[in-house]
Amino acid sequence: MAIFNLTARAALAAGVSAIALTAGPAFAQGGLDTIIVTAQKREENLQEVPISVETLSAERFAGIQAAGEDILALSARVPSLYAESSNGRLAPRFYIRGLGNVDFDVAASQPVSIVIDEVVMENVVLKSAPLFDIQQVEVSRGPQGTLFGRNTPAGVVKFTTVKPSDEFDAIAQVAYGTFNTVTAQGGIGGPIIADTLSVRLSGLYQRRDDWVDNAFTGEDDVMGGFEELAGRLQVLFTPTEAVSLLLNVHGRDYEGTSALFRANILSPGSNELNGNFKRDTVWYDGGANNPQESDGWGGSAKLDWNLGGVTFTSITAYETASSLSRGDIDGGAFYSTGPFPGFIPFPSDTQDSIDDLDQFTQEIRLASSGDNVFDWQIGFYYFDSDALVSTVGDGFPPLTTLQHENESWAVFGQGSYDLTDRFTVTAGVRYTEDDRDFSAVTLPPLVTVNPTSASDEDFSWDVSGLYKVSDDFNLYARVARGFRGPTIQGRDVAFAAFSGAVDPQTVATSETILSYEAGFKSELLDNRARLNAAAYYYTVDDQQFSIIGGAGNVNQVINADKGVGWGFEADVEAVLTENFFVSGGFSYNNTEIKDETLATAPCGSGQCTVLDPLNGLGQALIDGNPFPNAPELTFNVFAEYTLPFRDHGEFFVNTDWAVQGKTNFFLYESAEFNSSGNTEGGVRLGYRADSGAYEAAFFARNILDAENLKGGIDFNNLTGFVNEPRIVGFQLTVRTN
Repeated sequence: MAIFNLTARAALAAGVSAIALTAGPAFAQGGLDTIIVTAQKREENLQEVPISVETLSAERFAGIQAAGEDILALSARVPSLYAESSNGRLAPRFYIRGLGNVDFDVAASQPVSIVIDEVVMENVVLKSAPLFDIQQVEVSRGPQGTLFGRNTPAGVVKFTTVKPSDEFDAIAQVAYGTFNTVTAQGGIGGPIIADTLSVRLSGLYQRRDDWVDNAFTGEDDVMGGFEELAGRLQVLFTPTEAVSLLLNVHGRDYEGTSALFRANILSPGSNELNGNFKRDTVWYDGGANNPQESDGWGGSAKLDWNLGGVTFTSITAYETASSLSRGDIDGGAFYSTGPFPGFIPFPSDTQDSIDDLDQFTQEIRLASSGDNVFDWQIGFYYFDSDALVSTVGDGFPPLTTLQHENESWAVFGQGSYDLTDRFTVTAGVRYTEDDRDFSAVTLPPLVTVNPTSASDEDFSWDVSGLYKVSDDFNLYARVARGFRGPTIQGRDVAFAAFSGAVDPQTVATSETILSYEAGFKSELLDNRARLNAAAYYYTVDDQQFSIIGGAGNVNQVINADKGVGWGFEADVEAVLTENFFVSGGFSYNNTEIKDETLATAPCGSGQCTVLDPLNGLGQALIDGNPFPNAPELTFNVFAEYTLPFRDHGEFFVNTDWAVQGKTNFFLYESAEFNSSGNTEGGVRLGYRADSGAYEAAFFARNILDAENLKGGIDFNNLTGFVNEPRIVGFQLTVRTN
């Protein structure tokens, strides 16, 4: 593997145990802790930020990860946040308030931005970065284009890792469970030179045995497993009180199984799994047992310099990665009649890879220092990405290699002014120029593809007001405009060779969003409870959608005239008694496509029951349909009860549950390709001592072993893919206090 040699891999795997972020819910003695967020690129009390923001604490996140979960485990754990993937662990897709992108291409853009340690992860493979030694997860809902850029009309998911400090700190955790699943992660750090130089080293090792049989080839336990090794080194240099330099170097090495597509597990007229579904068995005559791999590394340098009343910040970052995924896309064996399983009219075996991805970003900010009547910040941002993407379509050579280049720059500014002691107005604006270039580097001989470019420039802005009704109750309202730059989709080049098509790539122009939201943030019962809620309404002009599948198994981008969404979300947490803590959230999201003439080809197999009216070409008219993969509602709850034992310990039991409401998978509606009422829960039972310094716990993820349909493939049969199975195991934690 490209990042670590065998010696380094063995040393890191042996020296790392998991993150010990499981020391119970975060609340102060007799009340809840204050939550500090950086949704506006400065540290603020969550309750005083005029944005719908929710956080996931380090301990909650680590508990969810116990069974080897990746970033997709966040789905429905925060109201209005959904995540899924039809490409295994390497290409997650995110949705906030119904806005997202179902495109499975590894060069696809998304309207939800993933930011790790203040660096945007634009490509979907970068978005799949392993998460470990996490301090906090923040989800900012609604357009965030003023401060975070052009591809954030839906929102931002922001991860902050534990940083070096002048205090020695070490955390370690190891978990073992079903299918020999191992999650080992941890971090250690402290001063090298007091008050001047400190470091932190952290790492992750995850693995699972293959557990899925290929009944067609007669091979047992050849799919479903994975192995990942990742590490991070951070160095903090503070030569003076005014200057700090934080260096961050990280890398990953991953091998595993891509998504397991399962042929004909749905029956005509029903979205319920049928007898063709066997969780531990597939029938593949292609795909080489669906291998997947990725490696990459990156680094960043953040300089903060207090100039006296003004702070200068510079963040320079570079990321590089490569990946490969291959799959038996038809989900079974190609035979004119069953039973492998059911009728499969033609085979589909596809391999996609990123041969080389390079991303460079530079951000410069000047910001007022301290808590003033008027706080402000101005900045400049530069983004440059170059990716070589290769596809082998349906097992037929030659290889098609496409080059995607994206260059963007922006200037921005934001200010907050205290009109009175209780009323603060915040406003910001950002000007962005976004340029994309596409070319086919290596072509099948029958296709002529002209280089394609798309560019745009636009303004993002937001205005908000926050009124402090009392010390414990705030009202806020916000209007925000954002945009997503133009998109070029060229994946169909690989398949157009057989039809002699010319310029099979498609281009979608920029989409713009105008969002309105209002809400309240409150602390109740002498700070023993916190309740925040918001209602919103937004319109998207020229909304970008991806047409996926159909008889041609296409992957194209289009613009709809308009999209509309509205709904509400609420987050609550409470210390009900000294030993009983609960938190939870609920969201309702109503989305609707507004375009009277827009149509798309329905399922290519002809087996599905299309619920939309058809035009004269047999295409489904999608006006009025919900956005794809936009759950109508989500609900989550976490509860923990502790029982003190002697002077320094406690027994505990906690449980968490997430519910995903009705979700349509494609632009058209059918009786088959949707899900409703997907539910997953987890339980942890254990003992912790010395305020979480030591902990031992039994855990179960997907404790009911729910078999939830997560998505479908519609071009040649009723194929679907499902969630992960139940994992039961044991977890040990050690940390310094």
